[in-house]
Amino acid sequence: MHATPQFDVLCAGIVVADHVCSPIARMPAAGELVTAERLLLTLGGCAANTAVDLAKMGVRTAIAGRVGDDLLGRVVADMLGDARVDTSALHAISGEATSQTLIVNVAGQDRRYIHTFGANAGFRASDIPLTAGILYVGGFLLMSELSGADLAGVFQRARANRIKTFLDVVTPPDIDYLAQLRPVLPHTHVFKCNADEARLITGETETLQQARFLRDLGAETVLISLGGDGAVLAGSKGCWHAAAFPIEFVDASGGGDAFDAGFIYGMLNDMAIEDCLRYASALGASCVRAIGTTPGVFTRAECEDFLRQHDLSIERLVC
Repeated sequence: MHATPQFDVLCAGIVVADHVCSPIARMPAAGELVTAERLLLTLGGCAANTAVDLAKMGVRTAIAGRVGDDLLGRVVADMLGDARVDTSALHAISGEATSQTLIVNVAGQDRRYIHTFGANAGFRASDIPLTAGILYVGGFLLMSELSGADLAGVFQRARANRIKTFLDVVTPPDIDYLAQLRPVLPHTHVFKCNADEARLITGETETLQQARFLRDLGAETVLISLGGDGAVLAGSKGCWHAAAFPIEFVDASGGGDAFDAGFIYGMLNDMAIEDCLRYASALGASCVRAIGTTPGVFTRAECEDFLRQHDLSIERLVC
C-alpha cells in the first residue's frame, strides 16, 4: 500500500531573494549612475520559481528549502505563501542569511549575476520530505551539503514509493560534475540542463551527443534547453526537437524554471511527450515577457488559451 501524496509536486532546492533591474542601456563606469525604469525585489532560485509557476498552473505545490531568519527570509516565505505554495518544509535557519542574487540586465546582452549562497549552502537530503507525486530538485550542484550519493538515496526511496523524479542543475566552477551526477542519474526520471551546462558536464559540443552521454549515465529522459533555439528531448521512446515560441523578450530570468514547470504539468496530466514540450515551451516563453522570474508566467487559463492560438514546431529526430 502507498499513501496518497499530500501534494502534486514538491519543489526542493535553492530559494533566493532576487534584486533585478529592467534592461539598462549599458553598464555604468566606475562612479557613474545609470538609471533603470524599474528595480524589483522578487523570488528567485530554481525551487522557488518552479513552485510558483506550478501553482499558477493550478498544481498543488509545496517547497522544501532553507532561508535565513532575517527580513528577506520572511519576505520570501510570504511571497511563496501568497502564490499558494505550501511552505511547511521551508525552514528559517537561525544565524543564517537568506540567499540573494543581484541580476543586472543590459539591453542586448546576457544577464550578469552577483550571488551569495546564504542558507542554501546548508540544504541537505534530510530536508526533502517525500510528500508529493513528483519530486523536483532544482539547483543541484550549487548546494555543497547535498551530495550526489545522498540525493541518490532520496531519489531511490522516491521511486520505490512511485514518486517521479525531476532533476535540474546549476554548474558552478570547481565542481566534479560527473562524480556528483553518476550516483543519482540512474534514479532520475527526467534530467534537465541547458546547452552550456550540458557542454560543461559532458565535454560534448553537439546536443544529441550530450543527451546520449547523459542517458548512458542512467537518466531515463534528458531535456536540454537551447534558449531561442528551443529544446531537445531524448528518452526511451526516441528523440525530439521543439522550437521556441516567438514572443517579445524582456528578461530571461527564470525562463528555464518555467520550462520545467510546464513539462512537469504535462507529466502530471499523463500527456504525450510532444504535449509536455508544448506546455514547457509556452510557460518558458511567457516568463521572458516581464522583469523577474515569475511575474510574466502564464496561469493555466492563459497557457491553454495561448496554446489554442499558437502552433509549435516539434520534429522527431534520429537518435
